[in-house]
Amino acid sequence: MLGAGVLPAAAGSSVIEVAAAENFWGSIASQIGGSHVHVVSIITNPNTDPHSYEPTAVDARTLATSQLVIENGIGYDPWVPKLLSADQASPTVLDVGTILGVAPGGNPHRWYNPGDVQRVINQMVADFQSLEPHDKSYFARTRTHFDSVTLAPYDAQIAAIRSKYAGTPVGASESIFAMLAPALGLDLVTPPSFLKAISEGTDVSAADKETIDNQIEHRRIKIYVYNSQNVTPDVQAQLDEAKAEHIPVATITETLSPANSTYQAWQTRQLKGIAAALAKAKESGG
Repeated sequence: MLGAGVLPAAAGSSVIEVAAAENFWGSIASQIGGSHVHVVSIITNPNTDPHSYEPTAVDARTLATSQLVIENGIGYDPWVPKLLSADQASPTVLDVGTILGVAPGGNPHRWYNPGDVQRVINQMVADFQSLEPHDKSYFARTRTHFDSVTLAPYDAQIAAIRSKYAGTPVGASESIFAMLAPALGLDLVTPPSFLKAISEGTDVSAADKETIDNQIEHRRIKIYVYNSQNVTPDVQAQLDEAKAEHIPVATITETLSPANSTYQAWQTRQLKGIAAALAKAKESGG
């Protein structure tokens, strides 16, 4: 998957085999690598819960035959190191959590943090250049194009939301949005313990539910952002309450939706939805 305007690799160049545990990292790797990488993303179904994914024999072979394996880490895809340790192959491993210094137990949704994404891209480029040193300049060019051209609409949408709505109090269903809200300048007031519980599928406290109910009832949040791939009974109840109070809602998803989307198209579309909800709240005097 080449970004528009990226030149193909020189004739005779080797193609690096890459396995990405999740398709959001796979999309970025494919575009940074251009025609000089072949990326296979393992988790691609939007209905699959990455937290509880059970790998297949095909997945094991994909990892074993790859030169570079990209895993999210941070306890998000523990099946990756298990498969790698059971095989004699020794691919280069890009562990996002290790790169960012985030240990298991931390918020794993780093692909929603623009700054973290840039640090991962730095490592991708370094790994590609190490695996194929004759093409260092090629990977430098594709990275420059990705940052300056491909990500431009995404970056512009983030800047526009921050410029217009910085400081706006908002609510959310889970910890994915805790990675994005600071970049947008939004004040996420939902209890962090609730966000983590919904994300990890653990019990939600009565105190947290009461806090959120009060925030919605008294319109202390201007919009409610929820992961449409993980609507638990608690989240559904909050959605119903928000709609009853005429609080605009916006959706996000954990993985690429649709599955064949690019990282930037997916993220930009979601950002536009958040911006539309914020605009609706402002127009209604919320």
